[in-house]
Parts: sequence; C-alpha cells; structure tokens
Amino acid sequence: MIISASRRTDIPAFYAKWFVNRLCAGYCNVPNPFNTKQITRVSLCVEDVDAIVFWSRNPRPLFPYLEELERRGYRYVFNFTILNNPRLLDANSPDVESSIRTFRELSDRVGADRLTWRYDPIVLSSLTSVDFHRRNFEAIAKSLQGYCKRCVISLVNLYRKSLKRLNDLAGQGLVIHTGSNSEIASLLRFISETAHQCAMDVFSCAQEADFSTYGIKAGKCIDARHLSEVFRVELETQRDPHQRKHCGCDTSKDIGMYDSCLFDCRYCYATSSHERAKTNYRRHDVNSPSLLGWYS
Repeated sequence: MIISASRRTDIPAFYAKWFVNRLCAGYCNVPNPFNTKQITRVSLCVEDVDAIVFWSRNPRPLFPYLEELERRGYRYVFNFTILNNPRLLDANSPDVESSIRTFRELSDRVGADRLTWRYDPIVLSSLTSVDFHRRNFEAIAKSLQGYCKRCVISLVNLYRKSLKRLNDLAGQGLVIHTGSNSEIASLLRFISETAHQCAMDVFSCAQEADFSTYGIKAGKCIDARHLSEVFRVELETQRDPHQRKHCGCDTSKDIGMYDSCLFDCRYCYATSSHERAKTNYRRHDVNSPSLLGWYS
C-alpha cells in the first residue's frame, strides 16, 4: 500500500509531529470526507507500507524526523511545490529563495531521484501572465538543476469554491485569464524545452488535453513504476479509480483531511475556508489517531 500524505493538506509543513506519532502507533484513522461516521483504519506499520508520498510546500518541519523514518525502514519520496506566485494568490507560502534552499538541502539528504518539483497549478491572470510564468519557471528550474529529475505541471482547474475566491480578488487587481490556444502552446513548449535543458523530465498532472506534442508526457504524481525504480522493488501499478477522471495516479491511501492547510492558496480545491482551516488547526491534537478531531 502506498500512503499519500497528503493531497488534502500539507502534512510535512503543519502536522509532522502527528505523522511521526502515528508511525510509532502503527496506524491512523481517516474519516470519509463525505460521511465522517465512516472511519477507515489505515495501517502504517512498515511491513504494510510500500512507500510514502509526501506532498508539501515546506517539508522542513519533517527534517528532524527523516532519520527516524530511515531507521524504521520506510521508503518515501516528496512532491515539492515551488511556484513563486504573488501573495494575492499564495498568501502564506514560503518565499521562493527559502523554498529553493529547502529543496536543495532535502535533495542533498535523500537524493535527487526522490524529489519531484511541482510547478502546479499554473494560474493565468492579470498578475501572472504567460510571460510571468516563462520567467518564473526558468528561474526556478535553473535553481533546481541537478537537485531533481522530474517536474510536474498543470493548468489550473477552477472549482466553484476556488473560482469564487479568485473572483473576489478582482478589486485588488487580480483578474483570471484563460489564455489563448497559441499562448498556452507557447508556454508549454517553453516549459518543456527549459525543463529538458535543466535535465528534468516534465509531466502533466490530471489534464484532459494531450501535451505530448510539446514533449510533456501524461504523468502520475503517485507513480508505482517510478517508486519501483527508485527503491528497486516491484510495486503493483493500478490506476486509482477514486481520483479525478484524467488523473493517472496509481492506487494509494490518503491520510489527510480537508480544511486543514494554512497556506491559503486561493485556487486550492482542498480548503473551502481559510478561517475554518485555522480553527481546525487550533483544535488539532498531535496524539489523536486522526488528523483532525478524535475519530476512533
């Protein structure tokens, strides 16, 4: 079983101590997001965990525990997001310089094969034009050259709740654009060429459109084949039927909960309210079997 930690929140940034406590306990409890009376007990015993996939914008709070993970025999990789958007879009994300330092330090520690850089999602707006993303992507890619071999990108998928949050920013000068077909094609071609110049393979995440014309393969953010190659084991490759229609990820068990991330990314589908997330975080108990509340 592959553990996803987590699509729903940033466990390394905000819940590292809880996560390690659950490894020590050997399990965690995850309520169904749509029916919290339905609780799933997820084994975190090392013999039951094929690998852990961390999703994070700031994994540094997990650094003190990495040696413990290694000692216990857990295999793990990171999907590490670095975007450098304006604060109107990413209110609380770490600044790009500190993110790059953290990325490099983590890569030196665990190896470039175990980090994937996510430039994801790409939001086109009055403040983040195609030219902005060209400059931004190139600068970050060059800073990460040699520290990772994989990059994942996507064009933002605007859900109703996130679209409302973004539209509310129009009065502050941020207006969402879709971009013309030619602009999108130019940006994707530039991203592909730049990534390859920096010795990175670039993949798309959950995109309906085929980007292979630009040298961008349809990717899997949870990729059993890649994990098998990194850790020299044989993991079963099976598409996760519970993900979005165009998501290629292999089957995993996500142990996070929605409305618990404090980064306040305005386009995020996993947080419906930053105030609710802050309230949930204040109620978080590092000794609970579940990330939020006490589901047992």
